[in-house]
Amino acid sequence: MTVLKTNKRVLKKITNPALEPYEIEIDAPEFTFYGAKNQPDYATITITMIPEKSVIELKSLKLYLQQYRNQIASYERVINVIYDDLIQVYKPKRLLIEMKFRPRGGITSKLAIDSFERELFIERER
Repeated sequence: MTVLKTNKRVLKKITNPALEPYEIEIDAPEFTFYGAKNQPDYATITITMIPEKSVIELKSLKLYLQQYRNQIASYERVINVIYDDLIQVYKPKRLLIEMKFRPRGGITSKLAIDSFERELFIERER
């Protein structure tokens, strides 16, 4: 497993101003890192969440994502680390992360993790 050198402590929280559920969608269209073959990869990350007690401070998210710029890892590892960090820091009611990669060699990729689907899968495995 690839060890990524990122610091989730960069992520800052803002107190959720609402008690009722609502959805936040954040797009980061300039996400970059080095893929497993040491070639640059570019993706748009869409983070959709239903917050609990806190929401994402956008500047801190930008700084967090910039940490990946010189990292070497697979698509799958990157999305899972980002998911784990956001879940641990913000503890949302629901979190969906999608990464849409720009073409390389004529092939595009899209990865997604949905906390709701993940919980259902874990329940089925028990």
